[in-house]
Amino acid sequence: MSRILEKIGEIKEVLNQLSSFTPSTLEDYKSDTIKKAACEHYFEKTVQAITDIAFLTIKLKKWRVPQDDSDAFSVLEENKVINQHLAKRLQDAKGMRNIISHEYARVNDELVYASVTEELGKDAEEFIKEIKKVAK
Repeated sequence: MSRILEKIGEIKEVLNQLSSFTPSTLEDYKSDTIKKAACEHYFEKTVQAITDIAFLTIKLKKWRVPQDDSDAFSVLEENKVINQHLAKRLQDAKGMRNIISHEYARVNDELVYASVTEELGKDAEEFIKEIKKVAK
């Protein structure tokens, strides 16, 4: 449980830092390559920490072993930790994290910016709230 709490603290710290330097407009985001790279990096760190928490929770509860990172969110959904909608959003975030991290394709700035400014924080907070209920 202590490792899960450490990861939750990490997510909160990273999201706080991210909000402090995220450009206020998409145009500013696209034109500032340093802030853009920092936003992508912090997005990756947040999604990876969420994924780590999913695996730690699954191990703690001795639920089925996920086939891959995205499947970890399905395991949490199966065990009524998160709802289907949040599981899908986190799987999508994991997919975007992989694109950013491994440069599978050209990164879609609009999607990353929307995720960083509108979705990531809300999804992370909802995820944390639900994890705290079961990871005791």
